[in-house]
Parts: sequence; C-alpha cells; structure tokens
Amino acid sequence: MRSPLPAATTARGDPAVADPKHLLPQKLTPEAERTETGARNVLVSFARAIEEREFRVAYALFEPALRERISEREFVAQYEGMGRLTVRVPAGRMGGAAGSSYYEAPIVISDPAGRKLSGSVTLRRVNDVPGSTDYARQWHISGFDVE
Repeated sequence: MRSPLPAATTARGDPAVADPKHLLPQKLTPEAERTETGARNVLVSFARAIEEREFRVAYALFEPALRERISEREFVAQYEGMGRLTVRVPAGRMGGAAGSSYYEAPIVISDPAGRKLSGSVTLRRVNDVPGSTDYARQWHISGFDVE
C-alpha cells in the first residue's frame, strides 16, 4: 500500500513543491498579471507541468476550493497508463463577475497511443478590491473538468 501523497501547498495556499525544472509561472508585472497574459502564464505552466509529469507542480496551481473537490491522488490517477503526454490549451475566453476575473479554455491531454482526456480548464483571480490578498489577486486553476 502506498502512502498518501503529501500536500502540495502551504497553509496560505502557495505552492510548496520542488520545482527543479522551473515550471511554476514566472512573475509578471502587475499590469500583465491582471490580463489574459497573466491567465495564460499560469495555464501554460500548468500544461508544461503535466507534459513533464510533474503532477505535484501542476496540482499546486489549483486554488484551495478545487483541491477540496479533487484530491492530489485523484488528479494524478487520471494519467495512469498514459505514455508521453502532450497538452494543448488553445486560446480561451476572459470574463468577469462579482469582483473576479475568469479565463476559460479548452484542454486536450493525449499520448502517442491515442488515449485522450479533453474538457475545459478555468482560471480565476480576485480583482484589485480593498481587502483582497496578494494570493487571491493571482491567477489559479479554479475548475478542471476532463474526461
């Protein structure tokens, strides 16, 4: 029996994983962080981490509420039996509601044998509203729905 995977984040929700391949998103200017550029920065890092099979790094980009719905073990189990992974994340759509910005994009994860997971990935950040935290003002994966 394997032991449970360790938590991928600190109590504050920040990534606390080894990242020797430097896959976590690069820091952007505050102006770029607010835009689609900021969302794509996180999404591309997420896709690269999956391709590199650095699943803990990818999982660390989930916001806390999503980590409550999908365990790290469940996230990793989706890729069992799949060979070398390729992830496509074409352009998505920006939207906003109630003090947050959203970015939703299609995602296709496949391997050379033709196995495929497809669906959508949603990112969210809190807009610069009084009382919001630095963490909340960063883009995070808030939805990951693939089959």
